[in-house]
Amino acid sequence: MTRTGEASAAIATGTVAEVTRVAVSTVIFTTRRLEGADRPAVVLPLVRRTRDPYEGLWALPGGWLGLSESLEEAASRTLAETTGLAPSYLEQLYAFGAVDRSPARVVSIVYWALVREDETRTPQPEDPENVAWFDAASLPQLAFDHNQIVDYALWRLRNKVGYSRIAHGLLPDEFTLAELREVYEVILGRRLDPANFRRQVESSGTLIPTQSFRTGSHRPARLYRYDRDVELADRGPLDARQ
Repeated sequence: MTRTGEASAAIATGTVAEVTRVAVSTVIFTTRRLEGADRPAVVLPLVRRTRDPYEGLWALPGGWLGLSESLEEAASRTLAETTGLAPSYLEQLYAFGAVDRSPARVVSIVYWALVREDETRTPQPEDPENVAWFDAASLPQLAFDHNQIVDYALWRLRNKVGYSRIAHGLLPDEFTLAELREVYEVILGRRLDPANFRRQVESSGTLIPTQSFRTGSHRPARLYRYDRDVELADRGPLDARQ
């Protein structure tokens, strides 16, 4: 019998703990101004568990890897089931497989995704009652090792924003330089000099100025869009759909 056949037989006979199962979870980041806050924060959706283990605790959205789906397809599915949205960016984060991370032997392949804030404000036809958005910097105690997973995903996001244009994945199609700088500041957790920031992004060759302006109480600000011919981040030589 093949290893897959052995696993299926063990599951069918109720001896799941004797096999290793593969799950796929997704850390879904966006930026949002929380109630009472003067600046946006990096937030993510969590799902309240309705069964043991860890019944009642919040956890990352995820599920078992289907026999006929790729890892990225499984990650996209969990994102769609949680938010009803397609990610602007999706990347494999890490494999978490500590022996004691779950009562049964489970290896989780974790992805991290970016979703634009304006899209998360669109009401979904079936918003699950057990899903809520949380500030990534002040999470409650989560199920399994999910606090550690979110910390690692935040570390990856903060590092990647320094050498890629990943921050654009959190913005609408058109944005001002001030809005782009705010996203960088929210991710990095520090203020950036406006003049230096403008020089850097305008010389990067990734922004295209439009003929439109954002008007308001201040001087009209030009709207930009990003060059779609440039990847948000270099994925290397491997096919992303693993």
